[in-house]
Amino acid sequence: MPMKKRIPFVAFHTRVRDETLKGPNPYRWEVRTTEDYFSGKRVVLFSLPGAFTPTCSTRQLPDFEKLYDEFRDAGIESVYCLSVNDAFAMNAWGKALGVEKVNLIPDGSGEFTRKMGMLVAKDNLGFGMRSWRYAAVVNDGVVEKWFEEEGLSDNCESDPYEVSSPQNILETLRTAPVS
Repeated sequence: MPMKKRIPFVAFHTRVRDETLKGPNPYRWEVRTTEDYFSGKRVVLFSLPGAFTPTCSTRQLPDFEKLYDEFRDAGIESVYCLSVNDAFAMNAWGKALGVEKVNLIPDGSGEFTRKMGMLVAKDNLGFGMRSWRYAAVVNDGVVEKWFEEEGLSDNCESDPYEVSSPQNILETLRTAPVS
């Protein structure tokens, strides 16, 4: 994705807690758009292959959560984790990992990921269509910095994870001027 490119407009079907609802599942549907998430803010967006998968669950999401305050200190307003998973899977994953700071975005249909040019087949792992691992600094809906793992392809045999790590993004934010 070229820098300075506006991210695509997409509506995400999320589940949000609603204290007015009774019972064991007090959540309601809420549609949030890319405008809701990205307009007027400088954020980090990172995308990964799937909730509850090894690298995503043991390193990537936990490290973004742990380093969240350092992102804030570097001028980032919010950190978003996006995956081609539904809202139920994303909410359960966040709860299982104790995520409190990073906002999880469900791209259930893969529409956003497809429009970003990052949708890949992972049939070799039994996943179907998923996101390639990448991250971006997005300023008011425009890509300011882009971090894409090498080897973007369908049914990739490896699972690269370096370029889109929170440590690499923070280092870039600390050493590079705002574009």
